Amino acid sequence: MRLDKLPAAQAERYASLECPDFATTPWVEGPPLAERRVAVVSSAGLVVRGERPFRGREADYRVIPGTTRSDELLCSHISINFDRTGFQEDWNVVFPVDRLGELAAEGRIGSVAATHYSFMGATDPREMEGAAREVAARLKQDRVDAVLLSPV
Repeated sequence: MRLDKLPAAQAERYASLECPDFATTPWVEGPPLAERRVAVVSSAGLVVRGERPFRGREADYRVIPGTTRSDELLCSHISINFDRTGFQEDWNVVFPVDRLGELAAEGRIGSVAATHYSFMGATDPREMEGAAREVAARLKQDRVDAVLLSPV
């Protein structure tokens, strides 16, 4: 969404938010896309049915096994501005794992990760650093070398 398309008060609030500065540079070189193992990391507050939903702006994450079916995935993201219609019609809107499977089948990416992750959007990134480092370690264990970030 462009700031000029938002209500003035909301645009002003977003424009005044501080953008955190991190000491490290996350970007690295890697193999060609056709050889990469890709995982999804979403900020839609996704949770596998039966597991603890997110409450507010929690800074932790939830694990989503690659074998999870669309009817087993719930969206616990809460915001008066969040429209769940897209997720309800096609989970790939916020969790594009089916599209990754298609890309892997076509040879455009190497493979799809065994596990994916979700955070709660609108959480202060500084509070999420510990959880993000845990997810990064888990991604490395799964030999993931590319992440599709699905911001919500």
